[in-house]
Amino acid sequence: MPSLRRDDAVLYYEVSGSGPNLVLLHPFPLNHHFWDQVVPALSRHHRVLAPDLRGHGESELGEGPATMAKHADDLLALCDAEKIQRAAFVGVSIGGYVLFEFWRKHRERVSALVLSNTRATAETEESRANRLRIADDVLQHGTDAFVEEMLGKLLGSTTRSERPEIVESARRMMQQMSPEDIAEVQRGMAERPDSVETLSSIDVPALVTAGEEDIPPLNAAELMHERISGSRLEVIAKAGHYAAMERPGEYSKLLLGFVGRIAE
Repeated sequence: MPSLRRDDAVLYYEVSGSGPNLVLLHPFPLNHHFWDQVVPALSRHHRVLAPDLRGHGESELGEGPATMAKHADDLLALCDAEKIQRAAFVGVSIGGYVLFEFWRKHRERVSALVLSNTRATAETEESRANRLRIADDVLQHGTDAFVEEMLGKLLGSTTRSERPEIVESARRMMQQMSPEDIAEVQRGMAERPDSVETLSSIDVPALVTAGEEDIPPLNAAELMHERISGSRLEVIAKAGHYAAMERPGEYSKLLLGFVGRIAE
């Protein structure tokens, strides 16, 4: 697994396939293995870069909160290291938050955007306080209760009742994060900026996807779709927040159909 040393952290990532560049950003609190059932189909047509975001998987946390600015700078460094001048970028949940920041700073590197199970609005006072509470709680009591709570919230009800192997795979990925990793990633997300005003500036092909059983209400996806001119919205049935992992066949088909029409 290739690695890249940043100022305060070593980042790990995987590269597979050949063709137009496609960069995949996983959700919190998982890692690049989130994409394991999707990458084989994608890599037959694309060169796929799938990093572990800082604090996730094998990538180190570094110092202090894992802010969206840090993640975006990491992403630029990874692209430079792999000589990726332009790519289609896919972000799920926190991956979407990172892509809003990356777009504001480096839009010339983006040929297309896929925003999955994410939202453009900033944290509310209540949700920000909850993230900070969780950060304190995992540092005091460990991650076991947090992991089980996240599994119940983030995986769709259909997956939880019918696909125990996906639940277990998600559990194993979550358990790789230390209390410090979870705390500082939560603190970084707590201070993420509002990106609603950014949406109207997105002038590359854009796909917005949502899970039918996801926690973020569908209106979060509809808002992004309405504000991004010419974007496309797709809802994946019987899937929650981790739709790409829960329904990899459907998600791969959507993604390939979208990026296949985009010239580099």
